[in-house]
Amino acid sequence: MSDTYDLVIVGGGISGASLLYTTAKFTDIESIALIEKEPEIAAINSHHTNNSQTLHFGDIETNYTLEKAEEVKEGAELLAGYLENHDADREMHAKRSKMVLGVGDDEVAKLEQRYHDNGFGDLFPKLRPIGRDEIDEIEPKVVEGRDPDTEMLALQTPDGYVVDYGKTTKSFVEQAREEATVDVKTGTEVTSVEPTPDGYTFETSGGRVDSQVAVVAAGSHSLQMAKRLGYGQNKVLLPVAGSFFLADDLLNGKVYTLQMKKLPFAAVHGDADVHDPSVTRFGPTAKLVPALERGRLSTVSDFLDVFGLNAASFLSYANILADRILLPYVLQNLVYDLPVVGTKQFLPEVQKVVPSVELDDIERAKGYGGVRPQIVDTEKRSLDMGEAKIVGKDIVFNITPSPGASTCLKNAMRDTHTLMDFFDGEYSFDEEAFREETIGNFPYADAAPAE
Repeated sequence: MSDTYDLVIVGGGISGASLLYTTAKFTDIESIALIEKEPEIAAINSHHTNNSQTLHFGDIETNYTLEKAEEVKEGAELLAGYLENHDADREMHAKRSKMVLGVGDDEVAKLEQRYHDNGFGDLFPKLRPIGRDEIDEIEPKVVEGRDPDTEMLALQTPDGYVVDYGKTTKSFVEQAREEATVDVKTGTEVTSVEPTPDGYTFETSGGRVDSQVAVVAAGSHSLQMAKRLGYGQNKVLLPVAGSFFLADDLLNGKVYTLQMKKLPFAAVHGDADVHDPSVTRFGPTAKLVPALERGRLSTVSDFLDVFGLNAASFLSYANILADRILLPYVLQNLVYDLPVVGTKQFLPEVQKVVPSVELDDIERAKGYGGVRPQIVDTEKRSLDMGEAKIVGKDIVFNITPSPGASTCLKNAMRDTHTLMDFFDGEYSFDEEAFREETIGNFPYADAAPAE
């Protein structure tokens, strides 16, 4: 016996859950199943301790081009609108100030150019440049202890959404479960998938599941499943594990440092925890790991399965890691994870944000951090920056490094349109209603950009 559905979604993180919500609430698909291998939804990278709890708009991420910021902005506004609509009690998110900080003539000049000349002031009407005195009013610890003769500038906005992506994921699933068309199967691991004349058959630990169309949103495992079906043969993964350090009450909101444009990893930043503003989190670090999930040795073999142990994969890694910017960065981040000495080495990164911090003020955040799969193109021997999507015959594979959580609803909207094509007009998607329930609730600025 098997369960049969029109649509099967594999993966119960923020990506799979946002698609479940979108298809369950805003399409007329008659039967949908979400399959998650963990006993609970959002147990891995979407858990609030395993990501940087940031909703990325592109306004203070200085490694984003204007074009990328425009792309990310709409996705963030979709999710922010959902939170405004469904989280009045602020159980899933908090809204605080956020800024990117420039210290010294060179960094200040870069921020001024970004705001005035590169178009970011026009794209983000709430973003404004502020000097030392106003930085001090908003984040006194950022100014305390700095040389008063050193020039400072920050680009600041009140739209600092700090998100518990785990609770947000569960909210999507709860909303979807209100529909009779939806089944959610947790504690159910997919062991194999095979194409059939009518779609796909998933063999799982809970029995066989058949579907007409499918979306695999299983993080790093998505590429593993794609390759077993013959897709994505020119791609491998560079898994990056993030870690954090904790301190007592130091910041009121989120403070970023300038990011290096060539790196796909977030610059070290500090922010108050989403549920406990008396705790300040600093990070993330970025350590390369040969596993698809943090702390799970069983996923080392999964990594090797995706990597392939072939010449193209090894040459691609060698080409990427030989970069004169990336290699020192990778080696430095390995040091941060060492006992005792790692915290000492990380301290200067924290002091870029809060100069008065001392070694005894910070400690490693035990149990925090997840794995982000960076995509490697073995034909170009290069990193593919951002999200990766593979579209096959009636199946989609989503591999979503940062900012995949921030743009989850935009990705879900796109995938839903793809699904409508798969169904060849059998079902329809009410995008207008979807937008009304999400981005329709985002609080836009009424005022013109600051001068």
